[in-house]
Amino acid sequence: MAAKFRSWCHSSQAARVFHVPTITRRSGLSDCRRSCPPTQPGRFFAADSRQIGSVALVADGYHARVDGWTSLAVLLGAIGVWAGYPLADPIVGLLISVAIFVIVWQSARAVMVRMLDGVDAETLETIGNAARHVPRVEEVTDLRARWIGHRLHAEVSITVPGGLSVGDGHEVAKEVRHQLLHHLPHLGRVMVHVDP
Repeated sequence: MAAKFRSWCHSSQAARVFHVPTITRRSGLSDCRRSCPPTQPGRFFAADSRQIGSVALVADGYHARVDGWTSLAVLLGAIGVWAGYPLADPIVGLLISVAIFVIVWQSARAVMVRMLDGVDAETLETIGNAARHVPRVEEVTDLRARWIGHRLHAEVSITVPGGLSVGDGHEVAKEVRHQLLHHLPHLGRVMVHVDP
């Protein structure tokens, strides 16, 4: 029974039931955890998490990286005390506390922004620039985006020349949609409104 459950968990059917995003094994993460220095798995984990668009997993990758660095710092502090520098331990403790505070602050800020459907200005600028560079788009009049899970959803209103037919306006909207999907890997849905 347990073997059947394990094989089902690794099947595509389980991924559909639980909506598990697919992570490529490009980085060889499980192999890396056994053979890399302590700071390396966090780096690979954070990179894979960015690839699927998960801010929470990126924060977890940073946490793994800080764990590796703090382990090394504790070792250095112990060596310092053994070498006759009694202040090495409290100094290392303060440095570790500062590192943990910085990581918690950055991670909490990123997760809270994502929970509140916030989108950073750079992403909005990328959306606007991609839409503006499509031929026959005169102006981007309105732009909205929000995160829903790991996918970004956007609404763009564009102005086209008034003499375009409905069919030509639709072709411009299709090209805007294509450019946006090409420029933003986490973009899941795009609504393009065409105004004359």
